[in-house]
Amino acid sequence: MPDPTPSTSRRDFLKLTWAFFGAAAAVETAGIFITYLQPRLAEGEFGSIINAGLVDDFPPNSVTHLTNGRFYIVRLADGGFLSIYHRCTHLGCTVPWDETQQKFICPCHSSEFDRQGLVTNPPAPRPLDLFKVSIVDGSVMVDTAVPIQRQSYETAQVIYP
Repeated sequence: MPDPTPSTSRRDFLKLTWAFFGAAAAVETAGIFITYLQPRLAEGEFGSIINAGLVDDFPPNSVTHLTNGRFYIVRLADGGFLSIYHRCTHLGCTVPWDETQQKFICPCHSSEFDRQGLVTNPPAPRPLDLFKVSIVDGSVMVDTAVPIQRQSYETAQVIYP
């Protein structure tokens, strides 16, 4: 009488074992690869929400550069806040604030922007981008995750404490 349970040969058993461990290694490698590609944002770094400081740290009519956040906090004369990305909309150069001329001047192609980030001297095609600003418990919080592109200056872009 033949054996009702088919027996697995040693060769088939080793093939299955190697296939199992190979698949496990492939899944683990894929997991490591996917984890490696995920952004690692620490609080207070560019790409996250940054606490720029207290409202009172920014006097009216001031422009303060926060290098770790790659933006300027502009406090307008009426007390409102704008957060302006320091990257030129022409070729992406870092645009410094010129205190003596009271404007942003791009060192690459001499585009100029006023205090609100509007183009006053091309070749920049549009105003400097903004970041979302919020006032939380007397602190100015700036969300640097997504720059806000704009074509003009509107009072709705200004945040008041």
